[in-house]
Amino acid sequence: MSDTSHTGYQVLARKYRPATFADLIGQDAMVRTLKNAFEADRIAQAFMLTGIRGTGKTTTARIIAKGLNCIGVDGTGGPTTDPCGLCQNCVAITEGRHVDVMEMDAASNTGVQNIRDAIIETVSYRAAQARYKIFIIDEVHMLSTSAFNALLKTLEEPPAHVKFLFATTEIRKVPVTVLSRCQRFDLRRIEPEVMIAHLQKVAAQENAQIAEDALALITRAAEGSVRDAMSLLDQAIAHGAGETTATQVRAMLGLADRGRVLDLFEAIMGGDAAGALAELGGQYADGADPVAGAARSGGNHPLVERDQDHARCRRRPHHRPRRTHARPVAWPTACRCVR
Repeated sequence: MSDTSHTGYQVLARKYRPATFADLIGQDAMVRTLKNAFEADRIAQAFMLTGIRGTGKTTTARIIAKGLNCIGVDGTGGPTTDPCGLCQNCVAITEGRHVDVMEMDAASNTGVQNIRDAIIETVSYRAAQARYKIFIIDEVHMLSTSAFNALLKTLEEPPAHVKFLFATTEIRKVPVTVLSRCQRFDLRRIEPEVMIAHLQKVAAQENAQIAEDALALITRAAEGSVRDAMSLLDQAIAHGAGETTATQVRAMLGLADRGRVLDLFEAIMGGDAAGALAELGGQYADGADPVAGAARSGGNHPLVERDQDHARCRRRPHHRPRRTHARPVAWPTACRCVR
């Protein structure tokens, strides 16, 4: 870990950011594939990393970059999935200052000119210090259509010394012509058991006392995102100021716990009027908008959409809403919305 004594406090999400594949949790399938590819010297020219926020896309790209350019402590090593973290290339990549590893944010570099200046006009030159020249493009789906088209030829037939690493949270926005030129890895949400174990490990290293049921609440609120979980753990440790309990975490989360929307929906669908009103009252006391909460709890659920269609049809006999569901057996066949 880096020394933070002179730079102020470093948040847990950065302090415990994985530096090797051994530190990366919940992505065993991807790690196994990459290890086999490195061992067999079958390393693709481009990788597409996709998944929800906070699952390790950019972190994985940086680990791959270190593995490709690691030379070992003695300076004679080759590409590896276990970078030493001590050689000049590993240290420079970790600190974000390696001249041959260019990391750009597609959200602020969306145009053709950005791609031309940063990539197309520089790929022909060999790496200055490292083995490979690596381009890491975060949120690649933000590139314009023209920028994607300008990149296609270089992406399909790059020089042997160039590798591309793309990260995106919205893979459906990436053109299929780009996807077909990359090896795609879908990073999964972290399983609750794995997340809780990870949080317990971090809390122990921070000498923080936090109850297991409190960690379970944090895990539920994080929805499979390690970064979200680490940020919430950071806040919970500060909130508890000693030993943090589930009650404190529940009060701290408030509306940040999106699982409460599901609790409300389950109470409504289960016919538990008292429970639904109690949960809605609790959310209202925490600052929720009841109308927005009702929309979130069922607005996109197929069962609710079906009921809404049925109600509209009964109010307006000649109305025929769009069919989005299968015909329910118990409903009258005369209803237009289920024909």
